[in-house]
Amino acid sequence: MNFLRGVMGGPSAGPQPSGADTIQKLCDRVASSTLLDDRRDAVRALKSLSKKYRLEVGIQAMEHLIHVLQTDRSDSEIIGYALDTLYNVISNDLEEEEQDDSEEENSAKQVDDLGSQFTEIFIKQQENVTLLLTLVEEFDFHVRWPGVKLLTSLLKQQGPQVQQIILVSPMGVSRLMDLLADSREVIRNDGVLLLQQLTKSNAAIQKIVAFENAFERLLDIITEEGNSDGGIVVEDCLLLLQNLLKNNNSNQNFFKEGSYIQRMKPWFEVGDDNCGWSAQKVTNLHLMLQLVRVLVSPTNPPGATSSCQKAMFHCGLLQQLCTILMATGVPADILTETINTVSEVIRGCQTNQDYFASVNAPSNPPRPAIVVLLMSMVNERQPFVLRCAVLYCFQCFLYKNQKGQGEIVSTLLPSTIDATGNSVSAGQLLCGGLFSTDSLSNWCAAVALAHALQENATLKEQLLRVQLATSIGNPPVSLLQQCTNILSQGSKVQTRVGLLMLLCTWLSNCSIAVTHFLHNPANVPFLTGQIAENLGEEEQLVQGLCALLLGISIYYNDNSLENYRKEKLKQLIEKRIGRENFIEKLGFISKHELYSRAAQKPQPSFSSPDHMMFDHEFTKLVKELEGVISKAIYKSSEEDKKEEEVKKTLEQHDNIVTHYKKVIREQDQELEELKQRINTLTSQNEQLQATVTQQVSQIQQHKDQYNLLKVQLGKDTQHHNSHSDTFQMNGIQTEEVSKLKEELEEWKNKHELLQGQLREKDSVIEKLNSSQLEMGTTEQSSQTIKSGGLEHNSELQKELEMLRSQIQLQAAEISKLQMENQKLQVTNATADPVLGDSGATAATSSELEARLEQEIKELKSEVKALSEEKESLKQHLDSSSSTVAILQDEKSKLQREVAESKKEQDDLLVLLADQDQKISALKIKLKDLGVPVEDEDDIESGDQGDEDEDGDEEEQD
Repeated sequence: MNFLRGVMGGPSAGPQPSGADTIQKLCDRVASSTLLDDRRDAVRALKSLSKKYRLEVGIQAMEHLIHVLQTDRSDSEIIGYALDTLYNVISNDLEEEEQDDSEEENSAKQVDDLGSQFTEIFIKQQENVTLLLTLVEEFDFHVRWPGVKLLTSLLKQQGPQVQQIILVSPMGVSRLMDLLADSREVIRNDGVLLLQQLTKSNAAIQKIVAFENAFERLLDIITEEGNSDGGIVVEDCLLLLQNLLKNNNSNQNFFKEGSYIQRMKPWFEVGDDNCGWSAQKVTNLHLMLQLVRVLVSPTNPPGATSSCQKAMFHCGLLQQLCTILMATGVPADILTETINTVSEVIRGCQTNQDYFASVNAPSNPPRPAIVVLLMSMVNERQPFVLRCAVLYCFQCFLYKNQKGQGEIVSTLLPSTIDATGNSVSAGQLLCGGLFSTDSLSNWCAAVALAHALQENATLKEQLLRVQLATSIGNPPVSLLQQCTNILSQGSKVQTRVGLLMLLCTWLSNCSIAVTHFLHNPANVPFLTGQIAENLGEEEQLVQGLCALLLGISIYYNDNSLENYRKEKLKQLIEKRIGRENFIEKLGFISKHELYSRAAQKPQPSFSSPDHMMFDHEFTKLVKELEGVISKAIYKSSEEDKKEEEVKKTLEQHDNIVTHYKKVIREQDQELEELKQRINTLTSQNEQLQATVTQQVSQIQQHKDQYNLLKVQLGKDTQHHNSHSDTFQMNGIQTEEVSKLKEELEEWKNKHELLQGQLREKDSVIEKLNSSQLEMGTTEQSSQTIKSGGLEHNSELQKELEMLRSQIQLQAAEISKLQMENQKLQVTNATADPVLGDSGATAATSSELEARLEQEIKELKSEVKALSEEKESLKQHLDSSSSTVAILQDEKSKLQREVAESKKEQDDLLVLLADQDQKISALKIKLKDLGVPVEDEDDIESGDQGDEDEDGDEEEQD
């Protein structure tokens, strides 16, 4: 501080040193002082002088400041002062302080070149940029923030050179990507600005930044800042995203594959009340729409554009854009850009085009969005840029969309026109614009109708049926005839150019339309008269288009009209115009400046309505036909005949090729069907095999269980089978058991039969006994009877004894069989679970199934109980998670509050330090000027206090 008082002010009575001398002394102090405090004070003084004496500080102090950055990295304060000083020297964006008039003039002359020159000096040694990248990694705010600003300024001054140095530096880009994750918003926001400059026009750096997760971080920042309602930070992020995606197919594919398109949908959510949008919101939304257009630009590869278009439809982004399109209160420039964005999202994509055709405006009754847009296009009171945007939207809707072309043309055909007149169709609006008094409406309607016929010969033929009622009482005329009538009436150049483009598109590649055109005898003389005249520069364009139309009438002529055959039309050109003159007039089209502009891109962009002359698709047609028409004019009749033969041969060949293509297409369809059937059968076969495998495994399990039970039961029943070989456990068969049961039944039947016979005999004996008691009185007769009865009775007694013995024998056999049957039943009851026959197997299987069902029921009950327990635990876990989330939210809020308070304290400290420096500098200046200030003792005591504080800080460090 004593040194500063001696250099920058003090009670010296001698002459005051100049700014250059002061800077020189400060530089010497920085270079030679051994005390860190002295060097820090000197660098602080250089920082304060660097804005006013930018050139001197830059020339004398840059090397010393770089040396400080290399050697004093342990002290963040001096590093911060050095970086700020370098930034003041290099940057051209500094705020101007109050200066004298002479100084201001001198500074203004040098400010543009100084930044670039000092940047060259700084980056001449690549190690300086590498050192700066290292310093940017420091977390200290007073080092990182000025480092970011300095690096941004270097990129602004010498972008390509600094980009190359960073690119070859190890992890150079990755270090800078960490800035986006900084919790301090000022560093994060300046980091976005730095990456903007870093990624300009450098595809390699753009790819590295994209693969360092830049898309995720930038989209998170946009969401945190409130999407389109955010501030300038959202704008900076969108500009950086445009840098990364524009003309970079790799990044575009990465953006789509990363599902980042889906995250763009919330950007375009607008409410019902769209009034009072801020300027920043309009800017943000405009950039968001441009970012969508970058992804679907017609200049991108077709495959990449198509995939992005499909993704935008599936995620609902296209639907959201159509909502903005039909909303009320949207600013005009946003509406125009939305129309352009929708145009490119649907261009060439059949799915998106079909959806757009189904969109209706919220009117009563609802009208298709296409009709509402066409009403704006043909309305001369609408802004010019809006009308151009609607035309582009209509062109994109019809691009490669034969279905949409047919729907537009069908609204003009007699069979589909609404006779009630309650609704206005697209075709009626186009016809109304085609024949209105506004030349711009004529041109737009003609170009729109030409796009409805583009590369569609069928619609060109159908459009010949359109009849127009010109006035009451007059017969209707065809649309083709009405167009030629307006041409011959000498309307404005813009109108005639539009009608000629429509006619050229209509007649090209359509011989029937050429015949209809030539059938009117006034058309050819009008065209030849227009071409043959020597007119001004404005009419040269019309002459060229007339020559093109006449050439198309020759080239696509099928010679069906005798008076207008190809050869006769060529002779007419030769006599009235001259071939060379005709070719020269035809060349007026491609040589015109407006033709070159229109050929550059599909979107019609014109600085004023007067420049609206050519359409992009028409320039392609001119380029295609100009050469063939020139050749056709010089061909002889023999060559025409040969060409016709070649054409016929080619047509036959094309028909054959078409036929085979059709056959191949049908075979391909059959193959696809067969492949699908094979796939279906294969899947069914796999399912059946899986089922069979499962069943085989189940059968094997049952067999294993059966064998195990069989072995176990065999051990238990061995003692039952030791008495008889015939009744062994494993030898008894089902057939033997059934035979024994049948024999038992037979014996039972015989036993019952014999008992019945016995009862009959007993009854006979009883009758005989009773009759014997009642016999007659004579003795002879009684004796005779008695002797006969005795004999008969003895016979009966013998027979009765025999029957009784048989019955006893049978009863013994029956009892024996009953015992055997009981044994068999006992044996069967014990052997049923493990018998080897089919009956035993069935019983075993049924028993196993019953057991399995019982176990399954028990398992289900256990699973149900576990599920209930799981649900209760899940509910408890959810309640605990919600409590943890609430506590985490409170913790994050407290952390944010602490961070904000720390940030405010840092900012206040910086402001206080700057204020102290300014006050001391002003006091010194006042002393120099002789103005009385406070006592010298007070100043010295204050300075001494500062020195003490600095000393304390050094000791603490």
